[in-house]
Amino acid sequence: MSNKDKEHFQENSPFYFPLEVTPRKGRLPISREDYENKPSGDIFGKIQDAGMRWNHKDVNQSEFLIMSTAGGLKNGEETLALGMHSGHFELGDAAKVAASAFKSRSTKPYYVSVSDPCDGRTQGTTGMMNSLAYRNHAATVLGDLRRSLPNRKGVMGIATCDKGLPAMMMALANEADLPTIIMPGGVTLIAKGIKDLGSVQSLPSLVSHREISLAEAQSQGCASCGTPGGGCHFLGTAATSQVVAEALGMALPHSALAPSGGKIWYALAEDSALALVNLAENNIYTSQILTQDAVFNAMVVHAAFGGSTNLLLHIPAIAHAAGLKMPTREEWENINRQTPRLVNVLPAGKYSTAHVYAAGGVPEVMLHLRKLGLLKEDCLTVTGKTLGENLDVWEQGGKMYAWEAENKRNRRKQVRFNLQTFNPDAHPDKVILSPEAANKANMKSTLTFPTGNLAPEGALIKSGAIAPEMIDDNGIYYKKGVAKVFVSEANAMKAINHGEVKPGQIIILMGTGPSGTGMEETFQITGALKQLSFGKEIALITDGRFSGVSTGACIGHVGPEALVGGPIGKVQDGDIIEIKIDCDNLSGSINLIASHSNPNVELSEAEIAELFSNRLPHPQLRPHPELPNDIKIWAATQSGIWEGCVQDADRILKIVKAGIEALK
Repeated sequence: MSNKDKEHFQENSPFYFPLEVTPRKGRLPISREDYENKPSGDIFGKIQDAGMRWNHKDVNQSEFLIMSTAGGLKNGEETLALGMHSGHFELGDAAKVAASAFKSRSTKPYYVSVSDPCDGRTQGTTGMMNSLAYRNHAATVLGDLRRSLPNRKGVMGIATCDKGLPAMMMALANEADLPTIIMPGGVTLIAKGIKDLGSVQSLPSLVSHREISLAEAQSQGCASCGTPGGGCHFLGTAATSQVVAEALGMALPHSALAPSGGKIWYALAEDSALALVNLAENNIYTSQILTQDAVFNAMVVHAAFGGSTNLLLHIPAIAHAAGLKMPTREEWENINRQTPRLVNVLPAGKYSTAHVYAAGGVPEVMLHLRKLGLLKEDCLTVTGKTLGENLDVWEQGGKMYAWEAENKRNRRKQVRFNLQTFNPDAHPDKVILSPEAANKANMKSTLTFPTGNLAPEGALIKSGAIAPEMIDDNGIYYKKGVAKVFVSEANAMKAINHGEVKPGQIIILMGTGPSGTGMEETFQITGALKQLSFGKEIALITDGRFSGVSTGACIGHVGPEALVGGPIGKVQDGDIIEIKIDCDNLSGSINLIASHSNPNVELSEAEIAELFSNRLPHPQLRPHPELPNDIKIWAATQSGIWEGCVQDADRILKIVKAGIEALK
């Protein structure tokens, strides 16, 4: 081939590619002692760093790892490829800011991501069966990744939503002897005059019952995500997880619920990176921050916010990952009895999560809790100061941390001024209430844990989210109704949408625990009951769990689940069910009180026991036929709903050993 032909081929053929390149000039600053004594992986890692075009002179800089749950691809403001949800769509941008901050401190940042699904996207589909188990899977992979950078000096996690953020907290909680920090991924803004992202998930039921026009449903759906990044507008599982990360001391003060993509959000990315370097320089490690007292504070703040019930699965899992004692149901009960609900936020209240952030967010709520003596103020946080010291600065003004820019001083005053200036109807003290104002507004405490013959191991209801008009003057929600039994959410939704579930009935949804469907969320049902005009007249009892946006008389986490012999699996259509929830004293019961064969005659405890003994489980009760094999393994090895559904290695090894012995 002539030189001219070669030049033509090189310029025009898509199959031209070089096989060698000119070597880079320079030498890696690696000593003979390092070559002789350090693992070959240490040396090869620096070779790789130079290959990725890090300045070869700087390969010995301290290493910091950024991990995120980012998804989707952007080119500036242009969307190249979608993520699974807005919550992770902008996280790559935050990671870039954090990386620049690490570089500004002459350190060497690395970045990896493990993305996450959207529970809203998978509602009513087989994808929902992966949801809870995915948290464990992602935490494992994130843990594997952080350990794969052996010389890391600290780890920064950037995450937003329902399973990604709890997984990130679990992975970092296990990093006991190094510093870690969480940057919560923030929230999307609500669009004026448009339903929030919780409400629009119920558009199918509203359209089916002609309670909204098709055109209105179409326009609402188009505009409900006001901004392209951030978690949902309401205090669901994503937002509650952000609140908990901050309450644990793992995230900077006033970082949860920041509007994604805004100036304050990017500033948090920078400040979080600098905070991690500060922790490393001062030898402050995760185990010093994530303590038993920190877990207690997170439970208190969860109760004060009226947080998602899913955190009763996630907080124990985070504690377990940190090697701490998991909170018991009794401890949850005690904290919820002591702690007033103070935040007027969707879905049970009026305002969006961005409004809560502008009203002062977690620190503002903590000021009220501090006055009640409910917090452990000596807990160390990622600022390098104690919680009490952080709250002093929040209340009195000044710098929260040494590297904080001058224009960020007096943050509390500035953000509350911002809320009053741009949202004059949303006074900060109407968004985050004092205990006295909350009591006057009759805001009920967050959680109640009913028991009874349908739930010998207990159950869970967000009693603070029951419609006030359904609660009597003594604070009691009472319902006696006919059971309408379903063994799948899909069949229940068909019945609701076709008018087959009537006001006054009690839906019994069985077979949706870990063994049945991976403990899927049943938001389709709870969302429909909230949005439909007659929905508050219907109650739900299930061995599944709920979306964080769920409200109403919805009782979940019923144990034991139906597929492991729980009595809920023996309820039949027409049985009479009685629900009593004391929303003031936070006690309650769920009982079968009469058989469908003689519904007007209430049975004694002995007769109920005999009825359950003689009945077989529902004939259609079985694991979902499409339950994936990895979810079956998770369901068989997880620790149970009151212990975070974690996969404890010691427990699993005992099970395996016993199984091997039994097979001999």
